[in-house]
Amino acid sequence: MKLTQQQKDFIRQNEQHDIRELALKLDKEKYRELNIEFVLTQISGRQTAKEKFPACYTNDGIIYPAHLSLEQASSETTANYKVSLIPEGCRTFVDLTGGMGVDFVVLSRRFTQSVYVEQDPELCRLASHNFATLGLRGIAIENTSSETFVERMPPADVVFLDPSRRDDAGRKVVRIEECSPDVLVILDVLIAKAKLVMIKFSPMLDISSAVRSLKKVSEVHVVSVENECKELLFLLSSRIDETVYCAVNLDNGGNMETFRFTPEEERNLTIPFAKTIGKYLYEPNASILKAGAFKSVAQHFAVQKLHVNSHLYTSGNRIPAFPGRVFEVQDWFVPNKQNVKSLLSLTQKANIAVRNFPLSVAEIRKKTGLKEGGDVYLFATTVADGQKIWVVGTKL
Repeated sequence: MKLTQQQKDFIRQNEQHDIRELALKLDKEKYRELNIEFVLTQISGRQTAKEKFPACYTNDGIIYPAHLSLEQASSETTANYKVSLIPEGCRTFVDLTGGMGVDFVVLSRRFTQSVYVEQDPELCRLASHNFATLGLRGIAIENTSSETFVERMPPADVVFLDPSRRDDAGRKVVRIEECSPDVLVILDVLIAKAKLVMIKFSPMLDISSAVRSLKKVSEVHVVSVENECKELLFLLSSRIDETVYCAVNLDNGGNMETFRFTPEEERNLTIPFAKTIGKYLYEPNASILKAGAFKSVAQHFAVQKLHVNSHLYTSGNRIPAFPGRVFEVQDWFVPNKQNVKSLLSLTQKANIAVRNFPLSVAEIRKKTGLKEGGDVYLFATTVADGQKIWVVGTKL
């Protein structure tokens, strides 16, 4: 399995083109020896890799699988974060759901011995080629199911799973027992044989329910990239004292926001609510919102929550370390006819967000005629006494 020089040249020359348009206009007879269907798959793969896993993109010997295998693959950014979660002294690693192999490539470099397990023979063939192309060492490839391999798996320091989130009909699924493999079926064996089990799930999964089902969860990492929630990581171990949640926001520049708390702390906290809007407004990042650190973040950063269900915060002093977006408040008001008219006299554009408010963004735009964009940010929300207000500010 190898790309010919002619195929490489064609892929490079056409990788900026729309795949559908390219497929329609190509003369298949003229390019018969190129294997057009295969080459188009490679162009599509490189287009995905350019943003998602640049280390593969820069190596033109990499061969990409069909689109569905790329769809669930981790990005290099999130794969590198997983490496940071591996304890010191770990030597053996097993990836029970190999797939495209992005996580495996990044994680395996951290170990002396690594096993890639994948039941799709074609993905195993691609993995064998790609791992050699990337110069990986100390690896083994097992073409079998996770369930079969785990029964005969020798003890390992770290086992990783990223269960498939599509059913037999190709529909997307979220619940643990609907994914493949069903981790709950092999859970006891995994915990008995591995010092650490790391499982990646969809960001749509209900975290509290998953923790109850998985039982031995020591840490939950809610991972976002550029404030978009990408994946949930559950770390399981036979010995746990309490479950710690870590809300993480990564950016493409290598910066990272993290906030750690426990569900018990969050449940037991009592916080005051804001009586008025201060000079600054805070919007937590996507990971904090998904993790549910609504009271913990208020206490830790000494900001006041606007309302139990609004998830916006305020303070008179600026908190530079706050994990999310910070706005300097220019005005806030009840959105009656006179106040809205006053706002429209100052701006015709605004970035609108709705947080616990009866109207949608589209309805507010229709009502006001405000266009999208500009430097003005408008938050439609509810405060502690139940009053509906608009907060207008600029992003810092």
